[in-house]
Amino acid sequence: MVKKRSKGKDKKIEDIQMESSEEASVPDIETEPAESKEKLIEELEKTRKEAAENYDKYLRVTADLENFKKRAIKERADAINYGNERLIKDILPIVDSLERALDHAYNSEDFDAFVEGLKLIYDKILVSLKKHGVERIDAAGKDFDPNFHEAMSQVETEEFEDNKIVEEFEKGYLLNGRLLRPVKVSISKNISREKQT
Repeated sequence: MVKKRSKGKDKKIEDIQMESSEEASVPDIETEPAESKEKLIEELEKTRKEAAENYDKYLRVTADLENFKKRAIKERADAINYGNERLIKDILPIVDSLERALDHAYNSEDFDAFVEGLKLIYDKILVSLKKHGVERIDAAGKDFDPNFHEAMSQVETEEFEDNKIVEEFEKGYLLNGRLLRPVKVSISKNISREKQT
């Protein structure tokens, strides 16, 4: 039994020694030498300097973001105000040609030359529109498609099958593959079946 007690006492003594050594490892600023105080002050200064640099970076990034927002708003406004500039520059020569054609029509008796000039101007307009992604929808003789055609009237006929386009009243156009304006058409209704019954 005595041995057991001594082992228990030894164990308790070891525990106390370990606890006291752990307490001794915790630095006490007041009892620390001057070197470690200087080290702590240096680390504090280093941390303050890093914090100031990070705050400066934050301010710069915030300012850059604000400048980007302002620039994006200005670019958007410019795109809205001046987005059609290329198209308008392409149309202005056509306007000039129309003015010359009108002057010529007032001062000349040559109607055929006037008509020829109008055809040239019309072709210029179509080329300019095509350059900007505008294409004409061809509809004559095709099946009626409500996605691209707008039926204005229905024509009873024996000549065409049902729902064929008989006549175009107004041309339709696509802008880069998307419907800009549908073709206004008349469509056929075949009456030969009705006569047979």
